[in-house]
Amino acid sequence: MSLVTAHDAEIAQSRAAAGLKSLGINKGDRVGFCVDSSPLLLLAIAGGLRVGIVPVVINPRLLENERRIIFDDAEISALILSELELEGLFGLERAELSDFPMTRPMLYTSGTTGQPKGVWTGILSDSDSTRLWSEEISQWSFNKSDVHLVCSPLYHSAPLRFAICTWLAGGSVVVLDGFSVERVIEAVNEFRPTTTFCTPAHLQRLDEVGRLGIFSSLRLVLHAGSRCDERLKRKAIAEIGVDVLWEFYGSTEGQFTVCSSSEWLQHPGSVGRARDGRVLSIDADGLVWCWCPEYARWEYWKDPDKTVASWCDGKFSVGDLGHIDDDGYLFLSGRRDDLIITGGVNVYPEEIEGVLRGCHGVVDVVVFGRDDERWGTRVCAAVVGGVSDAELWDYASEHLAPFKRPKEYHKVDAIPRSALDKVRRSTMSNDLGLNPFEIMAE
Repeated sequence: MSLVTAHDAEIAQSRAAAGLKSLGINKGDRVGFCVDSSPLLLLAIAGGLRVGIVPVVINPRLLENERRIIFDDAEISALILSELELEGLFGLERAELSDFPMTRPMLYTSGTTGQPKGVWTGILSDSDSTRLWSEEISQWSFNKSDVHLVCSPLYHSAPLRFAICTWLAGGSVVVLDGFSVERVIEAVNEFRPTTTFCTPAHLQRLDEVGRLGIFSSLRLVLHAGSRCDERLKRKAIAEIGVDVLWEFYGSTEGQFTVCSSSEWLQHPGSVGRARDGRVLSIDADGLVWCWCPEYARWEYWKDPDKTVASWCDGKFSVGDLGHIDDDGYLFLSGRRDDLIITGGVNVYPEEIEGVLRGCHGVVDVVVFGRDDERWGTRVCAAVVGGVSDAELWDYASEHLAPFKRPKEYHKVDAIPRSALDKVRRSTMSNDLGLNPFEIMAE
């Protein structure tokens, strides 16, 4: 764990860019990275971006066949699979870098609804790349005094975006090789970071050991990636600071909203209002759409049909459902792809989860669907906590309409989640690998 200044990063990025070029990788080509998070990985990604080489960064924990699917689809020109190969990029030669990254990494969506999809920006003009990256710097006021702490894996868009923008603004970056409460405490005490990004799962882990307040010395703590439980959110605001903790809503594809803690306290449960340069709208089906400027637009790699389905009149949607209140604040209710149709009736998992979290003894819960001969899809719930079977049934009966009540419960030690705290409901049955402890007879 070390601090990399903007000055040192500039030199290292130019060397990494030269190293990538020496492999025969040209502007617009894709290069695959499948290694653990480190300063070298971040520098190589940033260096490639600044000469127009497009990094495809994936989780090194993926199995060989899972990696192959992504890298074959991306048509990569070279593949970096080890720390040794990564170190080999940093020779003595230096390449000339553009002032701003010429594109975005081509990251693959988490695949919550099937095959992962690559999000492709293409090579931007100088003016568009300047506007794209300057927008992010301006949004969070990154500056040369900042020290950004990277807590999350670098195969996700937010950790990459914030770290690179900090360097572009003249600040410094510290990269954790993995999240742990001990590493966070050590980094905060040693490097005195001013900004960081984390997920609600990270906040939860800090809270479990009474260390949420470790972030109170920062000027900006951003969180996103999944729904933050209201109890945890209020506690984080109190211990980290109402002026420090911010939430945003975005995706691999693009950014939608920002929300200060003071705004959230006035509109509990909201993910905020449209960020600068964006316009939000909700269609008749409840889908959230976001208009964005030309320089922030994208497509799904080699998938024109999905691209067309995701765009309309300069607006894009990633399949999330929600509503906007009279003050312009967005409230999410789930994903259209997570929608469960049981007996011909629509059921929204996040709504049911929100209710079941109120049951005494429920620590965590996820609702998902399973095939059912009678209903088409059966509503199921996986539950963490010491709650009894009878308590679950009784609570659901008191607080949910019959068609919304889970017909099947699974007791588990933990809910399977990705590194950014996302649940894959479409594969939950396989991920759990458990039998229900009770099935309601209909």
